[in-house]
Parts: sequence; structure tokens; C-alpha cells
Amino acid sequence: MEDNCCELSKPEGNAKLRLPGPYCGHGVLYAQFHSGTHARWPTYPIQPLYMIPSPQEHMRTGYRQFSTTPSFLDPVSRHNEIVKGISVAVREFYKRKEKFRIYHGSTNSTRSSVLKKNLVDTSSLSNVLKIDVEKKTCLVEPNVSMDRLVEATLKHGLVPPVVMEFPGITVGGGYSGTSGESSSFKHGFFDRTINRVEMVLADGEVVSISPNEKGDLFNGAAGAVGSMGVTTMVELQLHEAKKYVETTYHPVANMKDAISKLKDFTSNNELDYVDGIMFSKSQGAIVTGCMTDEVKEGVVTQNFSNAFDPWFYLHVQDKITNNPNPTVEAIPLGEYLFRYDRGGFWVALHASGQSKKYVVQDLALPYSTAEEFVNYTDSALGIYPLWLCPLKQNPLPTMHPQSNEYEADGKTLKQMLNVGLWGFGPQNHADFIKANRDLERKLRELGGMKWLYAHTYYDEAEFWQMYDRKWYDGLRAKYGATSLPSVYEKVKVDVGAEKKAEESNSTLFRWLINTWPFGGLYGIRKAIASKTYLAARKATWRTYRRSG
Repeated sequence: MEDNCCELSKPEGNAKLRLPGPYCGHGVLYAQFHSGTHARWPTYPIQPLYMIPSPQEHMRTGYRQFSTTPSFLDPVSRHNEIVKGISVAVREFYKRKEKFRIYHGSTNSTRSSVLKKNLVDTSSLSNVLKIDVEKKTCLVEPNVSMDRLVEATLKHGLVPPVVMEFPGITVGGGYSGTSGESSSFKHGFFDRTINRVEMVLADGEVVSISPNEKGDLFNGAAGAVGSMGVTTMVELQLHEAKKYVETTYHPVANMKDAISKLKDFTSNNELDYVDGIMFSKSQGAIVTGCMTDEVKEGVVTQNFSNAFDPWFYLHVQDKITNNPNPTVEAIPLGEYLFRYDRGGFWVALHASGQSKKYVVQDLALPYSTAEEFVNYTDSALGIYPLWLCPLKQNPLPTMHPQSNEYEADGKTLKQMLNVGLWGFGPQNHADFIKANRDLERKLRELGGMKWLYAHTYYDEAEFWQMYDRKWYDGLRAKYGATSLPSVYEKVKVDVGAEKKAEESNSTLFRWLINTWPFGGLYGIRKAIASKTYLAARKATWRTYRRSG
């Protein structure tokens, strides 16, 4: 080894050892030592079993992290050993009073990290550890992606209540970020389906948190983008899965009509899924779904993951065009859950540099102002389609989008409507910044809030006008998290640095990938290199009970 990053003790017999440690930057080598008749342990032959790449290696390859379980440790014991190493790493930064960031191995955020060193590597926490069929729960590590999670639970006829639509979104990201889907009108954000979380606090202490155990931290860390501690394991709720989602496309002629139908459908407890798509100001569809094991006579079964299948949103538009009546189809459950995904979009977006020119925002508003907001985005940006997703709010205070509006009972928070705005913005950097700032101002004016996975241009004073800073800072102080980067530090865009980078483009390579169509072609190349499309092609959720 090049570096003695850990103290190693003499192994006894046929012992297993983990070296040099998860926090040294060289990766984690699991090896088996065979003692034989050797007298001095450094001379023992080492049989490598597998290597978890270091953060540097992950950054070089760009490959997505998949589960790897060593043969000599059961999953929970392996997990506990890795968490011990993470705890040691975190404690060292705490002692030195240095801030650090968490290296997950991959990300679906469009934000660029400004901290390139002081990384705590959690990329090996990528396993589903245990599924309890009787209790309908699963223990899962934070870097398990939605597609891997669904594959594991479907083997037992179970599925998470909230599954984010892009397969690469992770369990940890779903808790630490803001994540909702078409079932969130019923179940709320993803974190509301979690029973408990294992977390390494900023001083290295490993704790279990839940609504009943350190409940303030459990609720406060949800949506706080890792600024309270390092999530290392989650116990997630599951419920019964069925073969299909009976899906109905209800045509709407405008946002007023869409909002009316959304309110009606979200009050129907028999529905499992409700969302919508606006293709223009005058054309859209509200999409409702109900899980079922039976396909009704005359109802067509439709897939979306095969190479020659239609893209979901285009398929919906085709079904409602020149058809005023609802259209019903049966979509296999896995196909429904990942209906909006086609390949390595996020990999391509990051690699091409186009995330700096691409508006990728989820924006939650009260129903009362959603129509005015869509009118604004239509005139200011002209981006379509728009995704509409009704959201059940978290209890206040929270770092999730929030609206202090209550139902007539004075106790129940009113639902909000999320508007997914994803499309190209102005190509000039200054105009792009202005468009985003104008969007943020209009959102605030209408009582809305953005999800924090994307570009955030608010200055710090503006940012904290929307959140309860006294509560947030108090919670960080209580659990010793002030040595971690704050939520604002993690989500803000360094406009000056972006402008400088945009103006320099000092190499031909950087100029090319920021120029159409070369950036897109480079992004496609990186998406292919990531092999995400191969994983999608082999995904077992695609065949779940399809022939049963």
C-alpha cells in the first residue's frame, strides 16, 4: 500500500480485514488474510475480494454506484463496519473544525458543488439490507436508487408508497432532499413514508431518529440537504403491489379546468396516483391511476421502457388530441412508476454543461395562485410541457416547500400544487440568470417555494425570509451540526464563479461542450459510458408479474 491510513492489527487465523479505511481517499479494500505458518503478519499473502472505488475514481469514471456485498460479511454487519468508518471520518473533521461534503457516488441534483475536497465517502452504502414482509418494511442504505429499491421489494409483492419517477434518484436523496410523486397527494413527500433513519451526527455520533425518537431532528433533517448529519440507513414503509396501474387520461382545456379536476380527484380515496401534464395553455391532461391485478375487457396494456415504445408524455398528448373523452389503459406497475424516464438524461445534462443553461425547477404553489404562475411562465419562458403534481404538506416548521394555508378545520394544511418546469432557458448567461431571478421573485410574490435540488439564486436574506431560520439554526445548534455547511451554503449558486467560467472557456474542449450541438453529443457519450441504459435494459421491474 502507498499510505498507512489506518492502524492494522495482526489478524488471527483466517481473518478478514478492511483497509485502509473509508476516509483516506484510496478506496476501501476488503481482503482476506491466510495466516498459514508465517510468523510476521505483514508477510501474509493478501487475497483481494473486491474494491470499492474512491471518490476520485468515481469522479473519473462517472459510473453509477450499484450494490456490492462482500461474501464474508452479512449485509447488516458489513453496513455497521462501513458506518463505523464514516463516523471516524466525520469525527476527525469535527475535531479539526473543518466543514465537509458527502460524496454519494452519483447525483440527480443540477447544482454544482463548490467544495471539491474534505469529502466523506458514503458511496458504498448502496444495498437493500432487509425486507420484512410481515411488517411491510425494508432496511435500505441511502445510495440505493429507486429502480434497485423497487426491484428488491417487488420480489416480495411489495412496493414503496412513494416512488420518484426517475430511477436514479436515491433513498437518501429522497429523505435529505424534497421528493414527491403522483402518490404524494395521499402519502405526502417521500420522507413521510419513512419509519426511522440512522444518522451520523456532525461530531461522529451514530444515532437512530424517528417521529418518536429525536423527532425534531427526524422532521428537521427531511429536506435540509444533509446539513444536519450524514444519513446512513433508512427504514422505509411498504405496501402491497399489484400487477398494473389502471391509468386514465382526462383531457383539460386550460389551467383552471386542470386545477378543478385535480381537486376533485385528490379527494377520491380510491385512487392511488394523481398528476397532470400541460402541453400548452389550452391543452393538457390529468392522469389518474389505481393499482389492480386485473385488466378490464377492452382495455389496452401499454409499456414505455422498450426502445420502440412511445415516450409517456407524447403518448398522453396523442391520446387526448381530438378526443374529448377520457382514455383508459393498463400500465404494468414498474412501467408506470418510471414512465417519465428514458435513459441517462441527468448524466447527459451534467456532462454537457447544459444544466447551466437548462431550467430544471420544481415549484410548489397554493392552488389559488397556480394558474397565475403558469400564465407567467408561458409568457416569460414558453416552456412546455409542464408537470402538475398535487402535494400533501409536511407539518410546520419544515425545509420543504410550504404554504401556511389551512382547511376549514383550522388544523389541516391545504395541499399545494407542484409545477415541474424543465426546458431550455436563455442561452446568454446573463439573460439566463435574470430569467431565473425573475422566476424566483414571481414565485415568492405568489406564495410559492422551489425545491432545493436545482439552481438557487436567492441571496441569503431572501432565502431566510421563506424559512424559519430561528428553528433551523436552533436545531443545528442542539445537535452540533453548525460545523456542517448550512442548507443555504449547499444550494446557492455562485453567480460570480459561473460568470467567470462562462467568460473564460479557456480550452477548445470547454468551448466545444458549451456549444450546440457538441455539448449534447458529449453528454450522450457520457450517458452511454455511464452504462445507465444497460442497467435499465436489464431491470427486472420491467417484467414484474407481466405474464402472471
